[in-house]
Amino acid sequence: MDKIIISTSENIKSEIFIEDDLRNTFQEYLEDKKYFLITNTKLAKLYPGFIYKFNKNRVIIIKDGEKYKNIKTFEYIINKLLEQKIERKDSIIAFGGGVVGDLAGYVASSVLRGVELIQMPTTLLAMCDSAIGGKTGFNSKYGKNLIGSFYCANKILIDPQLLNTLNIYQFKCGLGEVLKYAFIEKSCNKFSEFNLIDFLKENQKEDLKNQLKFIIKACVSLKANVVTNDRLEGDLRKILNFGHTYAHPFEALSNYKGLSHGEAVAHGIKYASKLAMIKGIINEDYYNQIVLLLKKYELINKKLKFKKEEVVKLMMHDKKVENSKINLLLPIAPSEVALFDNIDSPSIEASLL
Repeated sequence: MDKIIISTSENIKSEIFIEDDLRNTFQEYLEDKKYFLITNTKLAKLYPGFIYKFNKNRVIIIKDGEKYKNIKTFEYIINKLLEQKIERKDSIIAFGGGVVGDLAGYVASSVLRGVELIQMPTTLLAMCDSAIGGKTGFNSKYGKNLIGSFYCANKILIDPQLLNTLNIYQFKCGLGEVLKYAFIEKSCNKFSEFNLIDFLKENQKEDLKNQLKFIIKACVSLKANVVTNDRLEGDLRKILNFGHTYAHPFEALSNYKGLSHGEAVAHGIKYASKLAMIKGIINEDYYNQIVLLLKKYELINKKLKFKKEEVVKLMMHDKKVENSKINLLLPIAPSEVALFDNIDSPSIEASLL
């Protein structure tokens, strides 16, 4: 069993446990108190034995899919909790991927002005990234994750065996984030020895399912180090958004269908790297290495058909826009990125050509 701890200067602590079969032993990590479980329809069918361990009146099941990550679902969960008389000493368990985790996290931060949160991620994306660090919220018509809060889970229980039921689409969702960590590893922790880029170069996509514990531990460790030093995204944590400023418009323009989050992030990494090459920040050789690795894992195979003007318009609604300039993370060296706060619309359009 691997244990990783996030401990911030504000005395906020998250304990992260990575162990096979945790879905069957999770009660060993819980206190004797009242728990409310939030999950989705798909997982309720896949894991009925796990669901039945909870009082049925305290199980809240939402519809599966990114399009349900909205204010209506948020309100539905809140009302269900209040109907069952949730109290401040109670706890919410989020059993699901990014949608369930983000929504349940924001609910936990909001209901009764805050109750304990436990994350039990079920997808590679959630295990490697979204369940870690306390970013919670939901989407609006103006863009992804524009409504939310920072609210760290007290415990994060990761069972890699849950990934056995993932389809190719969901696996690619997480794989894009894994590649992201490979390209920002030294920025996350200059002493890191995971060498994710070399690991991904040496392995094939088919081999990764036998290396999931290593992959999850690497990504979680890197993110934990970042969040420990910058929980509220004042500076360092911004590096975790590499590729996302492009990705979020791609997802919105696809109406969250047919393009996984991981694929959107991979395309975002490609275009951010192209912009860095155009500006002379990286050379063509490193740009080609990035593109080759993204292609190797079949993350940028789909041709995007969005108009560059539409992409830029949505990017201007991004949380990282300041003074009508887009703050954009660009690669500066192998496994390193930096934030540039002076990127204008013509530069973005040039990278999309």
